[in-house]
Amino acid sequence: MSSATTPVDPTKPSIARVYDAFLGGTDNYEVDREVVRGVKKAAPEAADLAVENRAFLIRVCRFLSSQTGITQYLDCGSGLPTAENTHQVVQRADPGARVVYVDNDPLVLAHGRALLDGNESTVITAGDIFEPERLLGNELVRSHLDWDEPIALLHMGTLHHYNGEDTRPRKDIVRAYLDALPSGSYVAISHFLDPEDEYSATARKMEDMFLHSMMGSGTFSTRAELEELFNGLDMVRPGLVRCADWWPDGPRLKPLNAAQRCIAGGVAHKP
Repeated sequence: MSSATTPVDPTKPSIARVYDAFLGGTDNYEVDREVVRGVKKAAPEAADLAVENRAFLIRVCRFLSSQTGITQYLDCGSGLPTAENTHQVVQRADPGARVVYVDNDPLVLAHGRALLDGNESTVITAGDIFEPERLLGNELVRSHLDWDEPIALLHMGTLHHYNGEDTRPRKDIVRAYLDALPSGSYVAISHFLDPEDEYSATARKMEDMFLHSMMGSGTFSTRAELEELFNGLDMVRPGLVRCADWWPDGPRLKPLNAAQRCIAGGVAHKP
């Protein structure tokens, strides 16, 4: 497994640690918690952005592992290990399922190596998920997955932290991954959403807090902008929807709050 190339810097927020702080974890620093506090000023329930993203990941992995026959997973920007990680969900259905985690956060890599010690079907490697051509040439990514067979690509809560839209649109980054995937593969994406309704102002306030924090990323996109990421794919029902609405585990008895209305996701099949 690849090791971290840079040491942990506790003076700068990390996307992975900020998400950990949103989820109530302990693998974060004061600088990460400051980002969380700032976003919560815009929406007190903002932690549900991370909660819904994680719940969506778990439901998607259950679906892919139990319904599609997919046995290979490339999890980009996997983040710090928490309950019900991708490999734990899919390997419950198929113990032989292979998973490659990719992240560039030193803490994620260190924790991942410790968690995966002895799991020969799952590996973690350092890489920039916004440089798909380089990542797809990574020796571990090439060798651990069979690129002649379908693969599930997971980009959960990652693309809204991409800041190079002016030089290379997000849809082009996704397209580079899609072009490399074999026919029969699946793609799952979650992303901050501007719902373009009465909650739009809250979405943009949260975006402003993210972008003007030390983290400097966290863009909220419209449904039309997110649909572009799935061009040429066959969407799995119910399509691109709020994460909370993608095959929930039971009937909804409580109304969705502002944050739950501001993150969307979808799963699609490559013909």
